[in-house]
Amino acid sequence: MTLPWPEHWQDIPEEDREAVSDILTRLLAHGALLGDDGRERQLYLLARNELAHKLVEYFAPLNLEVYFDPDDPIVQLRPGPGSSGLSSRFNKAETLVILTLWRIYHDVRMEQTVKGVFIAVKKLWENLKIYFANIVPPNETQLRQILGRLRDHRMVRMQRASDSDSFDETTIEILPTLHRAIPFDDPSAWEDQCALYRGANEEAGADRETEELS
Repeated sequence: MTLPWPEHWQDIPEEDREAVSDILTRLLAHGALLGDDGRERQLYLLARNELAHKLVEYFAPLNLEVYFDPDDPIVQLRPGPGSSGLSSRFNKAETLVILTLWRIYHDVRMEQTVKGVFIAVKKLWENLKIYFANIVPPNETQLRQILGRLRDHRMVRMQRASDSDSFDETTIEILPTLHRAIPFDDPSAWEDQCALYRGANEEAGADRETEELS
């Protein structure tokens, strides 16, 4: 495949250029590259071992930071200080789910050393009702759509239990990308954000106004 190639990247071997294009595309489309296996593993290794400095320089004019996770094979884009134009925007229902997942992840990691944070959808339902008692949580259809979008943003992974058809038993892996994408320094900052939604009884509503989280 012949690609139009910038002059300042002429040192990148031609056989790697399609992979470099793929890395940039995935980072811009999803906000992160998860290098666990398959094609993404190859891309991750190339990004980490050969392209780290180039990627930092490439995204700097967009005020995006390139973060290489020291513990997991993850490359993540994060908005830099003062960035807003490229921040992800979520509706109210999505924001409540993200806030809930953030707190679950935080609490698990504070209490124990674990390789990954895994919960069932049922646990997400229960915590949504605890954290936002006055708000009717998203229904199942909405929650499926929300989790699908978060999966596209590489914030969660999902796996249905093989011995159950119940959506409640679907396993959610909360990825560290979600925790880093939201700038809460501690639970008190998280609590301040949640307080904005703890007003009168109302439905979360997937079609309500957008909220900005970066």
